Amino acid sequence: MFNKLAMLGAMMVFAVAAQAHHSFAMFDNEKEQTIEGEVKEFQWTNPHIWIQINVKDADGKVVEYSIEGGSPNGLRRQGWTRDSFKPGDKVVVKMHPLKDGAPGGSFMSALVNGQPVGRSATAAAAN
Repeated sequence: MFNKLAMLGAMMVFAVAAQAHHSFAMFDNEKEQTIEGEVKEFQWTNPHIWIQINVKDADGKVVEYSIEGGSPNGLRRQGWTRDSFKPGDKVVVKMHPLKDGAPGGSFMSALVNGQPVGRSATAAAAN
């Protein structure tokens, strides 16, 4: 009886965790898009970080992009900090765009004020 209760409890915990983590199906991983703009906000939050970037379109109108990145824990191991992006920073971001064409995407890489973000990006830029 105890084993059945323990198993049921474990299944409930895993079900809640799986439901809390969303899919990346909304991003078009077959496409890459590069945007250039200014950081509006950097959200160092779990389960994933978000970068809000103001980008001027062809008509000069400012469009806000929402870029989703990895987890703070994983990014910290790559040399990121909660100060990797600050409001006003000039950025060039490569991303997988949203499939529906909305202004946003899944983070791939970035230059902040001309410098790559994180240790792995710095090493790649040197090679």
